[in-house]
Amino acid sequence: MSSSSIFSANTKTESSKNRNPNSKMDQAFKRTQILTNHLLQSSPSSQTLSSNACLSYSPPELSENYAFDTKDMRKLIDRHNLEERDWLFGLMKQSKLFNPKVRGGKVFVSPDYNQSMEQQREMTLKRIEYLLEKGAFKGWLTEKGEDIEMRKFAGFEVCSIYDHSLFTKLGVHFFLWGGAIQFFGTKHHHDKWLRDTENYSIKGSFAMTELGHGSNVRGLETVTTYDSNTGEFVINTPCESAQKYWIGGAANHGTHTVVFSQLHINGTNQGVHAFIVQIRDADGNICPNIRIVDCGHKIGLNGVDNGRIWFDNVRVPRENLLNSVADVSPDGKYLSSIENPDQRFAAFMAPLTVGRVNIAISSVYQSKVALATSIRYALTRQAFSLKQNEPEVLLLDYPSHQRRLFPLVAKTYAMSFAANYLKMLYVKRTPQSNKTIHIVSSSFKATFTWNNMQILQECREACGGQGLKTENRVGQLKGEYDVQSTFEGDNLILMQQVSKALFAEYMAAQKRNKVFKGLGLEHMNKPCPVIPLQLTSTTLRCSQFQMDALCLRERDLLKRFVADVSKCKAKGESNEQAFMMCYELAQDLGKAFSDRAIFQTFVDAETTLPAGSLKDVLGTLRSLYALICIEDVSFLQYGYLSVDNGANVRREITKLCTELRPHALALVSSFGIPDAFLGPIAFNWIEANAWSSV
Repeated sequence: MSSSSIFSANTKTESSKNRNPNSKMDQAFKRTQILTNHLLQSSPSSQTLSSNACLSYSPPELSENYAFDTKDMRKLIDRHNLEERDWLFGLMKQSKLFNPKVRGGKVFVSPDYNQSMEQQREMTLKRIEYLLEKGAFKGWLTEKGEDIEMRKFAGFEVCSIYDHSLFTKLGVHFFLWGGAIQFFGTKHHHDKWLRDTENYSIKGSFAMTELGHGSNVRGLETVTTYDSNTGEFVINTPCESAQKYWIGGAANHGTHTVVFSQLHINGTNQGVHAFIVQIRDADGNICPNIRIVDCGHKIGLNGVDNGRIWFDNVRVPRENLLNSVADVSPDGKYLSSIENPDQRFAAFMAPLTVGRVNIAISSVYQSKVALATSIRYALTRQAFSLKQNEPEVLLLDYPSHQRRLFPLVAKTYAMSFAANYLKMLYVKRTPQSNKTIHIVSSSFKATFTWNNMQILQECREACGGQGLKTENRVGQLKGEYDVQSTFEGDNLILMQQVSKALFAEYMAAQKRNKVFKGLGLEHMNKPCPVIPLQLTSTTLRCSQFQMDALCLRERDLLKRFVADVSKCKAKGESNEQAFMMCYELAQDLGKAFSDRAIFQTFVDAETTLPAGSLKDVLGTLRSLYALICIEDVSFLQYGYLSVDNGANVRREITKLCTELRPHALALVSSFGIPDAFLGPIAFNWIEANAWSSV
């Protein structure tokens, strides 16, 4: 008899001899007997425990197939200056200034966010000086034409992929300060300031925002008067709420700024104008009668030296007024070819749309970084087995993971095409197109930056704990880019401006009994689309149905908005009060306009392609983008979709996500972002976290 059998038998014997059901000892013996039987139990279904083999990393390129040429797709979505982009990527990768680190056998470049605020600012300045020395900014302000403007956009997009502080500091200097000189100034300003700005011997800033006024530029409180005895303008900060706030470059490095101020001439306020003011001398000392204070540490963008500025009777020459719209004569007379103050203000503000254009475009590239990192990670990271002794499942093979990420890929492709459209609209601008640029850039800036924050959050969660590590980029980008929802116009206010503009277009067409023309509103001239009672898969994937559905929502919401605002005005409310009371409809209308306009650019891009796999995959992405727009609650809220059809839309989205699964790697590889600019978890995340990498 085996020792185990003897142990079992003896236990049973002793237990029966001394059994007393009510004793504590008897209860202990019973528990011991049960435990012994459990430990000694042997059955055909029992398994011997064994350790699992250690996980290993396998590059997704070994298992994923490309159904289309990723270079062709990149040309379609980046569209321009691919060689210049890759050259600039290369400049960054080869310099230690861009903080190269080896992880998992690969080199990655990203800012060191563990540095102090002061260190980050100095590194941003050194990176700009390095790129300047390499010729990265050549011609940005001294050359003219579409080619240089598109090259400048491409350069900014690459800089934004590396670091938001680098992008922002360059944007303030070239697009805001430099742009103000170009567009608000005249020839003598161009001759005096532009070359030194391009060479960075002058470091410019842009002093518009105040403590008390941000989006409401007309309400700025800084005051400028003219002294005809000396031929000088005198600039003052009359109260604490008038201090200039969040002025990028002012705290440490800026030498000059463009000050936006109310201009009072002979007791009459002529509205907001712009003046060139030197704020530091050649030795870096703050100029007399100017006070500057650091804005302090922020949740992101700590490589930008934001400052606050007060002006105490600061005098500047008469020539420092940027006078393309209005001027003041030596004897103090106000001169402008535009008599209407509202039209003058509109003409004055029109060039500032470039800031919104840049912000909208850059946000798309952060979405690309996040999606490329999180999808590559999901193609190699496993979690849970569906059956015992089977391999764990790749994250991206779970339908729920596909559902969370692929709609965001579709959004990012849609935004890429819309960004290209916006850039071309801007570089081909004319005085007649300024209104269109303002409306479209406002709409896209709000939509793109909101989408970007949603994408960054979802990708952060999709990366699990690894998404929290700064070096993996996705989580850090959230703090860095959150501000894009606010600067260059609060998103909610921008969307309300879009709706007001659409209201004005509608009223003008009705008043003049003319057809709609421009802003993509030509669909309003056609019969109202009708959504079928039963939506099949074929219908849902039809581009004409998708466009009809988006146009139906836009035209209906525009009519509702006009009707509700008109009712409020009929009750005696002012225009502004009526718009305020209809803010919910205004937001829904702004979104409807943006979704339809973006979708149109997607369709236009798709139609340029010949038949083939690239067009097929893009068609699937286009359908996915359209359906996630149609899935929006407004389609049920306003009755465009029945509950059953809403369920059909959701089911079709799931199918489309499944169909895109084989193309996941190809779709994010087409973004054209070099490996070094992604997070280490996009590649060999095991080796990147190995003891040998510590």
